[in-house]
Amino acid sequence: METQIEKSNSEYRLWLIVLKLRIRQSQIKAAVRVNEELLRLYWSMGHDIVVRQMETTWGSGFLQKLSRDLRSEFNEIKGFSVQNLYRMKQFYLFYTQDDTIRHQVGGEILSQPARKLQMAKNESDIILSQVARELEIHPIFQIPWFHHTVIFTKCETVQEAMFYVQKTIENGWSRAMLEHFIDAGLYAKQGKALTNFSRHLPEVQSDLANDVLKDPYDFDFLTLTEGYKEKELEDALTTNITKFLTELGQGFAYLGRQVPIKVGDTELFIDLLFYHTELRCYVVIELKATKFKFEHTGKLGGYVAAINHQRKKETDNPTIGLLICKDKDDVMAQYSLESSSQPIGISSFEISNLLPENYKSALPSIEEIEEGLKDID
Repeated sequence: METQIEKSNSEYRLWLIVLKLRIRQSQIKAAVRVNEELLRLYWSMGHDIVVRQMETTWGSGFLQKLSRDLRSEFNEIKGFSVQNLYRMKQFYLFYTQDDTIRHQVGGEILSQPARKLQMAKNESDIILSQVARELEIHPIFQIPWFHHTVIFTKCETVQEAMFYVQKTIENGWSRAMLEHFIDAGLYAKQGKALTNFSRHLPEVQSDLANDVLKDPYDFDFLTLTEGYKEKELEDALTTNITKFLTELGQGFAYLGRQVPIKVGDTELFIDLLFYHTELRCYVVIELKATKFKFEHTGKLGGYVAAINHQRKKETDNPTIGLLICKDKDDVMAQYSLESSSQPIGISSFEISNLLPENYKSALPSIEEIEEGLKDID
């Protein structure tokens, strides 16, 4: 059992994890406020280029001319390159292809034909004054500009783009982190794990927990040989814990591997133990290098119950279990979840770059390399 000092240290570590998250989120929010005016300017410029058909009116060299004129007048301001002007146009076109977004940011005005807009002497002022309030609160104006350039050049739909916009706002993703998750296809995987959370967790926690888990997990950052064992998989994941945490997603705090827990007279060992800072609960992860079996759920459910009895505090939400297996039959997994009394999710994982089992024997030994070097001399 944990001593009072160990409990105190554990509580401090968990509080520190949450505090660091709050500081990171505060930093990104401050950057967004500074960036907000710039985004509104870029939106309005993109609108003018599209709605007033400026490229058609002034010819194919319009963006080059506009870039020269603006940089001549505002040489201390970056962002008026030809490429960035084109991105402003893309920015406006991409998000206004969706009627919902169009109306949310004042699209009923912005989508009027250019000839009607030109009837007003100062139509830009009219547009900006009427939609300013919507622009200030809409999510697309709450993330940095270069995050947007990643999103609207990599996403296929506005729905997918808005998913990444919201995730960036919620988690304070850097541009590199955002790009990683888009390239990894998070939109298609998020919330796809099979779970029984709706039956065993309060609605708010159930919805969030379902959103947190995904299927499949991409373990391509591992170097393993075909026929690997569960211990090898666990070793590789904990050796690459930073990349593993990135793949799991925002909020997972690593607490340990092969974590001992005593149940009656038996000492058991949990593969991986985490705490999720947003769910405010422990997460027990079991790894299986084989296809899913019914008995996997029962074993994981026992671990979840044990953590609830021995580690969970009154301020923590119920512990959840996540089984990550090499493959699964969805029907069998669903039946197993229906029979479990603990909140559990089941996902699979993928490793596409496995090395052949005999790859080591195909490599030259140190002695052979040294002998070869002598021949070169």
